[in-house]
Amino acid sequence: MDRPAVKRFFLGLQEAVVGRLAELDGGEFRRDEWSRAEGGGGVTRMLEDGGVFERAGVNFSHVLGSGLPPSASAGRPELAGRSFEAMGVSLVLHPRNPHAPTAHMNVRFFVAEKAGTGPVWWFGGGMDLTPYYGYAEDARHFHRCCRDALAPFGAEHYPRFKRWCDEYFFLKHRGEARGVGGIFFDDLSRPDFDGCFALVRSVGGHFLPAYLPILERRRGLPYTDRERAFQAYRRGRYVEFNLVYDRGTLFGLQSGGRTESILISLPPRVEWRYDWKPEPGSAEEKLYREFLVPRDWV
Repeated sequence: MDRPAVKRFFLGLQEAVVGRLAELDGGEFRRDEWSRAEGGGGVTRMLEDGGVFERAGVNFSHVLGSGLPPSASAGRPELAGRSFEAMGVSLVLHPRNPHAPTAHMNVRFFVAEKAGTGPVWWFGGGMDLTPYYGYAEDARHFHRCCRDALAPFGAEHYPRFKRWCDEYFFLKHRGEARGVGGIFFDDLSRPDFDGCFALVRSVGGHFLPAYLPILERRRGLPYTDRERAFQAYRRGRYVEFNLVYDRGTLFGLQSGGRTESILISLPPRVEWRYDWKPEPGSAEEKLYREFLVPRDWV
């Protein structure tokens, strides 16, 4: 288990993603370094009101604590109370153009330790796409890249992680998917450290090829005030998911992380409307009918 190598990879991934996004947007990412009283800290990179992105946040964190928070031990109660070390990169990109989808990617590494026993470690992560106006070619491209990221490690991974993503990014109180999914995984520790670390590197390395061609296709499309209003309405679902269900958000808040960095995932412009329904036959209704349902995209 090579913790320094994992940290070097995560920091390098953050820099690579920020560099490419800044080049595409034309804006400059703010850099905030922060520390945490119990141990560790992080680096937050944020761009707001850019040429392409209304908000783009790319976070690195490396935190230590004396007791694993409930959000991290919920699926493994035997680890509750152990000291922990957690590091990772998490990003959420909110383009201004409503035809360009929001994207999320996260890769992370946990170690839980207890005196007298060996450390327990695992990786987690994934990426998913949240369109406001659906384009089948975009969803197919994104899912093909997700499949390609996992293919070297076994054909069984993509369908399993794709299904996990569909189930995870689902708003139970709405009965709605957050978007068109992607891949999601957690508690990854087999077959061994090297194999799991290689898979995580591949997932991180496939994010830009999965997302940037979609962004390039959509960022210059004309749009109306109606489409911006629908984007703001659907962004409300993104906020609801992140604040109610997202384990990463809950872990950050429960572990005493930097609140500004944790909530950077939320879009800057959001609307909620009472009992709103899309017009039958409209592009908005098509999103619900054809894209916010689990589908095999590849």
